[in-house]
Amino acid sequence: MSSRWEEFYATHSTPDNFEENKRQIDDFCQHVNSEQKIVLITSGGTTVPLEHNTVRFVDNFSAGTRGSASAEWFLENGYIVIFIYRLKSLEPFVRHFMGQKFLDMLEIRKQSNVTSVQVKNENLNTVLPILEKYKAVKEANQLLSRSQHYFYIPSNEMPTHKMQSAEGPPTISLRLVPKMLEPLVNIWVPNAYVVSFKLETDESILVSKARGALSKYKHKMVALKMTRKTKVMLVFPNTSSEISLSCEEIENGIEIESKIVSQVIENHNLFIS
Repeated sequence: MSSRWEEFYATHSTPDNFEENKRQIDDFCQHVNSEQKIVLITSGGTTVPLEHNTVRFVDNFSAGTRGSASAEWFLENGYIVIFIYRLKSLEPFVRHFMGQKFLDMLEIRKQSNVTSVQVKNENLNTVLPILEKYKAVKEANQLLSRSQHYFYIPSNEMPTHKMQSAEGPPTISLRLVPKMLEPLVNIWVPNAYVVSFKLETDESILVSKARGALSKYKHKMVALKMTRKTKVMLVFPNTSSEISLSCEEIENGIEIESKIVSQVIENHNLFIS
């Protein structure tokens, strides 16, 4: 049975960087015009440490593709974005140039006694538009990124030091982290348009699970991830619709997140009107 969120907070210490993150978010929001639309996006996978002095952990795989791409499309549509992500998961704009791919786009030039790093001419049309968008967003103070489980081991049940293999195979008991949708919708931001994303490998239970979540938590929409990048179902309390990419759209590099965000924005505008 999942734990209540009050109990979870009461029995877990505040993260070391909590106050600093809170201060930065408060400062960021102070400069936001009251007429501007704000979206908060959480992105990336989760880990469960198995020791206080962590050596081993259980990992929930998620690269953060959907969250980072969605952030860009909200920015494109004039939203202020607060982006909470897992460290080393994908971030808006940077996601296009991960790893060695970015270094391959650069070249070193030496002229007289001056050494410079430049984007190769053949890559300029790729890098320039993304860099221009990023600079515009930063200068307009539109984006704040902060790095921060569906399961956890209670603090009092977690060993302090590294588990020893000589002691035999460990028995690990995980507990469900309480869904923060409940206090989010009912207490923290009751007037917000809240959307959750859900991944299931069994498509036969997708819609029923989404409707169950909507009924329980009273938020506005569930986006069901049916395949990795080409099809999503949007489920509302009384209706549902499917978003997909055609073969032509896939070939042209269209991201399904652009369609998801477009639908969310349309519904959000109706919600606040």
